[in-house]
Amino acid sequence: MNILFGVGNSLRGDDGAGCYVADLMQADDWTVINCATAPENFTGIVRKNRPEILVIIDAADMGLVPGSFRRIAPEMIEDVGLGTHMLPLSHFIGYLSADAGEIILIGIQPGHVDNSDGLTREVREGADALISLLESGRMDAIEELKQKAQGTV
Repeated sequence: MNILFGVGNSLRGDDGAGCYVADLMQADDWTVINCATAPENFTGIVRKNRPEILVIIDAADMGLVPGSFRRIAPEMIEDVGLGTHMLPLSHFIGYLSADAGEIILIGIQPGHVDNSDGLTREVREGADALISLLESGRMDAIEELKQKAQGTV
């Protein structure tokens, strides 16, 4: 069994990208949860089920084109500006590391993070492409972020 956590704030524009993915993804052998801004409230599900893979999806400023997505290595988490949630994701991942076979963090580059409802077209298209890869079991096709690109959105 695998678990996917979508993280973000849907009332802040593209920050809701992780929630969007969680709301739309449908795949066998996956438990998919929209965690909104408090993924720490769902640690019990991970600890109880001990998934092979835990995927966490969140908006992340990686200095890329809006809608781009990347796997983020643990050592890069602090560099990509994740975050409208209570507990830093680096601590959250450390806390759950013994309870999941593998934890994969995927960032989606936001375009606009402001008080607005809904994703920009670019981020929605990127999130749809990510959903397609995840549903087809092609997680290996998701590039890893090697370093944060120069410039920000």
